[in-house]
Amino acid sequence: MSRLLVLAAVALAPFAASAQDANTYNRALSAFNAGELETATPLFFQVSEGAADAETKGKAEYYLAQSFARKGLPVSAFVTYAAIVKAGPQHPSYLQAVEGLVDMQQQLDEQNLIPSLLNQAYTDEVRDRWVTLPKEVLARINYLVGTISHRRGRLEEARSLLEAVPADSRVYAKARYLLGVVLADRRFPGRPGEGEALDQTAVTSFRSVIDQKGERQLELEETRHLAMLALGRLHYGRGEYKQAIAAYESVPRYTRIWDQALFENGFARFQDEDFGGALGSLQALHAPQFAGAFQPESWILKATVYYYSCLFDEVKTTLGAFEQVYEPMAKQLEPFTGEDVELVSAFNLAASENRRLPRPVYLWLRNNERIREVMRMLDRVDREKKEILGTSAWRGSALSAQTATALEDVRGTLLQVGGTLARSRIREAFDNLRTFSDQAEIIRVQTALDEKDLLQEGVDQKALLTRQSLYRPAMPGAAWNYWKFQGEFWIDEIGYYQYTLKRGCPAKQGE
Repeated sequence: MSRLLVLAAVALAPFAASAQDANTYNRALSAFNAGELETATPLFFQVSEGAADAETKGKAEYYLAQSFARKGLPVSAFVTYAAIVKAGPQHPSYLQAVEGLVDMQQQLDEQNLIPSLLNQAYTDEVRDRWVTLPKEVLARINYLVGTISHRRGRLEEARSLLEAVPADSRVYAKARYLLGVVLADRRFPGRPGEGEALDQTAVTSFRSVIDQKGERQLELEETRHLAMLALGRLHYGRGEYKQAIAAYESVPRYTRIWDQALFENGFARFQDEDFGGALGSLQALHAPQFAGAFQPESWILKATVYYYSCLFDEVKTTLGAFEQVYEPMAKQLEPFTGEDVELVSAFNLAASENRRLPRPVYLWLRNNERIREVMRMLDRVDREKKEILGTSAWRGSALSAQTATALEDVRGTLLQVGGTLARSRIREAFDNLRTFSDQAEIIRVQTALDEKDLLQEGVDQKALLTRQSLYRPAMPGAAWNYWKFQGEFWIDEIGYYQYTLKRGCPAKQGE
């Protein structure tokens, strides 16, 4: 008899625990439906931590994430959804968590952690199940995973994912822009035989973004500007300099990438043998309004334009300006380029302005989209942690402590990501300065040699230049006016400069 009683007690214990879990879960659900999130959240947390029944536990985990999301705590929601997705397809709320994770990515505009997590989870095992997700959710997943594939050089995979984004998706324009970048990449498989077709498809992709209209597309204006810049780069790489110039000049003035468009347009005009136009683009880039821009190569291009015109005094003046501005920067950057620079220290250099980095390099770091995104996320994490620890109903609870710890883990990961990006960017700036310093020295030596050759040939360069006249540049159309530049930079004139140059090279036979 006693043996039967013991067996009965053992058999009933799990049933009693499940009934208690179900009661707590139902109370939490009632509070959630009533909008009483401060009550519902700790109850869902309690069930998610201690429920014996996998179904009840799984539902509680999902509604815990939903509670965080409704309470305006998207990072905490993302962490909770992520735990469910990492648990795998056997979790009872798996697909709902995938959808929730995509929603939090959009809300946070998070470009590093969530796309990477989706990329890891998007395996052949779950692909057929993910197809059942809402159409827009699947479109966003294809776009986000496509960005990771592109970053990691898996270009064929990126192409397939990006082409799967339908035209009625809100990320269609962003996907088409990135698709164009992928197809234009010189590393794309099969390019030697299919290069022309790939380039034309890339042009079509960029054009579709530039011509895109409607308010539904996310970040459409900025994406259109990026497509204009990318179109210019594609034409430039193909030697189609006039088309490249048109694309670069379509980037609106004073947008975030306008200085880059000005610089690259200078190269396109130089290659098109419009030396005055090239110097005009650089004149705008060197205006006081761009005093904080990090564009060392622009001075090398300017010196090159003068060199090809045999204006050797101007070459020396330009190289002198380059050295004055950028040589001190290289010395200032060198201590931060070694392998011993910790990632957190590297990120802190970009996160707050200080005198340890040259200001143009600091601004160049801050202009990186992914670094800016890490800073936004860190700010969001800190605000959420403060709110969670400051919520009186949760103070001192396991919910509060564990969620704050999870947020600290996210913070640590973001610092590593941001540090990796910042350290790479600082090294890139330093390497660029060394490369352009070497190029400046080559131009300086070649200029001296050419001056010597002209002298030995008996060419009177000063007389040659004196005999030439400078004429005002041709007007683009009847609606344009000519104003002589007199050393003043007016904001409405920046970007419209055009030089006319004399030529210090003696004419060759037949010219």
